[in-house]
Amino acid sequence: MLTNSGEDGYVTQDTLEYYQTRAKSGSMLMTEYMYVTENGGPALTWKRGREQLAAYDDKFLPQLRKLAQTMKSAGNKAIMQIAHTGREANYRAMQGKQVYAPTGLEDGSDFSFLPYKVHSLSDEQIQEIIAGFGQATKRAIDAGFDGVEIHGANHYLIQQFVSAYSNHRTDHWGGSVEKRMNFPLAVVKTVMEVVNKYAPKDFIVGYRISPEEIHGQNVGYTWHESTQLINQITKQFDLDYVHLSMLNFDSKPGDALLLDADGQAANKFKDSDKPFATLFQPYLNGSKEIIVGGITSKAKAEAALALADLVAVGRENIIDPDFAQKILNHQEDQIVTTLSVEQAQQNHMTPGLIDTFSGPTAAIPLSGAENIQSLHQGFGGWTEMTYPQNSETK
Repeated sequence: MLTNSGEDGYVTQDTLEYYQTRAKSGSMLMTEYMYVTENGGPALTWKRGREQLAAYDDKFLPQLRKLAQTMKSAGNKAIMQIAHTGREANYRAMQGKQVYAPTGLEDGSDFSFLPYKVHSLSDEQIQEIIAGFGQATKRAIDAGFDGVEIHGANHYLIQQFVSAYSNHRTDHWGGSVEKRMNFPLAVVKTVMEVVNKYAPKDFIVGYRISPEEIHGQNVGYTWHESTQLINQITKQFDLDYVHLSMLNFDSKPGDALLLDADGQAANKFKDSDKPFATLFQPYLNGSKEIIVGGITSKAKAEAALALADLVAVGRENIIDPDFAQKILNHQEDQIVTTLSVEQAQQNHMTPGLIDTFSGPTAAIPLSGAENIQSLHQGFGGWTEMTYPQNSETK
């Protein structure tokens, strides 16, 4: 979950305090995503200039080492999540710089929901980004992290390549579903080459994926295609785990709303009553499975563990960093599931996180977010951002 605590990509004291507070929250802690090339982020910057963290240059290494040490201070594993945000890199547009995606204006892609222009990546730029994932992995190793998670979910660049909605290329990187898989496969290949050359043998590599991409009448891919991708990744590479990015741990195909041509709800993709966690298992080829979403109690954690190998806790960990410890200590009745001002302050919820969840355009639900509106400091989403009136804006 993005803390929006970075400063020009650097880890800050806010960042360290947030992760220190959560150092005992699980056996494996994962950072928010870090962008792997300068044009790969930030995806969302709030008005006072804080943003996501970066791993595209060695200049970030000293602070990344501090972050790894902080996350591992209670004896657990620390995983760096690495990503390129593609068309979501709105801060670069705010700076008057170009923003890129698999296909953009040059190839007829319509991203009218964005207030800035998006350009198509050249083959040379694609190769540079692939190399950037490898270089960021090397920095994770050098900084003392125990692994990396390749972020192929949540509409960032890797997912944009897989999506038929976002990727209209007709070359090696797009067209058929097989060609749309070439970019994520190339990224994983590069990461694994770096790991095999530089990392200790127990270094962890995971891959995060959104099981389906369905929004309104726009269909990027279904679970049939995403499992095909995971099957190829886990067959070709010794991946430790696959992380399914979901709003609820028991999400099923078609849970996202699909609209027909008349704007009515359609059930075209509700083609299985099984949860994604079960549907993906035949395609893991020995890799472990992590699921996430809506886990706020011991009962839900146990239900999730009945479906998958490992459970990730995101939003509940923001509200109550002691969630797992309370379960282990048989103190389930003390778990806090609704955010308050006191909880936000006591648990070092960063100002960026507070603004993200308490703003008028907050897209991700968090129980009790309405209680911290008094802490809101001005971020109102993309609609309130100012983009320079130059050739790169609409």
